[in-house]
Amino acid sequence: MTDPSVDTVAEAIPAESAPLINHHISPVTLYYKIFGLLMILTVITVAIARVDLGFMNIVMAVTIATLKATVVALFFMHLKYSAKVTWVAAAAGAIWLCVMLALTLADVLSRTWIPTPEAWL
Repeated sequence: MTDPSVDTVAEAIPAESAPLINHHISPVTLYYKIFGLLMILTVITVAIARVDLGFMNIVMAVTIATLKATVVALFFMHLKYSAKVTWVAAAAGAIWLCVMLALTLADVLSRTWIPTPEAWL
């Protein structure tokens, strides 16, 4: 059922639908580099967790986790090469996550009637 005179998929696509097709093909080496970066960041996270930095342990862990999530969203979810409306949707999701975390922390941190264990002081 295929046309033998067509050499590539691009030639088989009607001209009027060609602007609708927007695929970005990333080289495999890019994925290997990203994998290496994610592994390095994981090792850094584990190394920082073993050092007592006080409250900065959580700050560093969340910062590295945010960086890793950004790399995954940009490259593995192809957000880097997507339309601007996709960026808006991703940003809206990230903002909503921040709002929900802020509201949760506001609730938890305002509970002064819950005794704090001495080990946490």
